[in-house]
Amino acid sequence: MIDALKMCDEQRKPLLIFFTSSGISQSIQNEVFATRDFLDWSTKNIILLKLDLSDTSLSAEEREQNVKLKEALGIEELPKVCLATASIRKNKPMINKLGLLDYNVGGAKRWISDAKSILNGD
Repeated sequence: MIDALKMCDEQRKPLLIFFTSSGISQSIQNEVFATRDFLDWSTKNIILLKLDLSDTSLSAEEREQNVKLKEALGIEELPKVCLATASIRKNKPMINKLGLLDYNVGGAKRWISDAKSILNGD
């Protein structure tokens, strides 16, 4: 996670945090994240961070950190996407939530449009 925050800080791009877990619907990944439209848009505009809350390869400390971030950002149901600004000041990560997005039927172009609205403060 720290690497993603550093990239946001260095590239001055917002952060897209995808919170997920095992057994969760894959619709958003298949119908949005796996599309050429999303790949083209995300590469130019955001830093991607996927946090799988069921990932057993993570240390207990990393899992706890991910759960605390989920709670701090007001994430109650999974899957959920949080758009945020992120920076590191005096070696402390700072994340400022811009908005939350769910998966909605309509494909990648509609989802990207909704994400742009949040990023533009609309």
